[in-house]
Amino acid sequence: MDIQYIQNYDKRMEEMIKKYKEKGLRPRLLLHSCCAPCSSAVLERIAKAFDITVFYFNPNIEPQREYDKRVEELDKLLSCLRETADVSLLVGRYEPQEFYDAVKGLEHSGEGGERCYRCYELRLRETAKMAASQKFDCFTTTLSISPYKRADWLNEIGQHLSEEYCVDYLYSDFKKKNGYRRSIELSKEYGLYRQDYCGCRFSKAERENVKRQRQAGAGEALEN
Repeated sequence: MDIQYIQNYDKRMEEMIKKYKEKGLRPRLLLHSCCAPCSSAVLERIAKAFDITVFYFNPNIEPQREYDKRVEELDKLLSCLRETADVSLLVGRYEPQEFYDAVKGLEHSGEGGERCYRCYELRLRETAKMAASQKFDCFTTTLSISPYKRADWLNEIGQHLSEEYCVDYLYSDFKKKNGYRRSIELSKEYGLYRQDYCGCRFSKAERENVKRQRQAGAGEALEN
């Protein structure tokens, strides 16, 4: 998990897409999605190259009303896109205990640390298993579009799972080519809800702590 970020995963993705096209293939892709805003720019980028099923599997997200809200927004986005893209939605099971079991002992490791690595692995493993069982040609995730998510970790996990489940992993770093900025633009265009924390209660607590610190800092500045 301490490998350096040295690979151009965006270029590797383009090379894979090119090879599929040269073979006259339009592969079936299982795309793990964390939320509608992140999915918007990813789908815009790759929808012409694949028949895509968006897979929403995120047992880390709490509370359930937040989970349900993100499902609703994802369905809203896909409804807008179906006229121009061959895309469908598959919602996985929602059992938060799976997340807690995966990150046991790492509850206080901090955002962006080993707890997050375990969470990535949990969600990508289920995606790989689903892709293999449903005979998809490849799988990947929208997670790399976030500037707060490590593309090297995601692609490392994806590669290992690809070998384990014998299904191609689409290397990616969707934040490249202004992907994150484009997701913000598309969220405004489609009127999508953008959450302000990753999803788990630990990230929510850290986010709220940052807000309190900023508010306290602003109050001190006014007093001075």
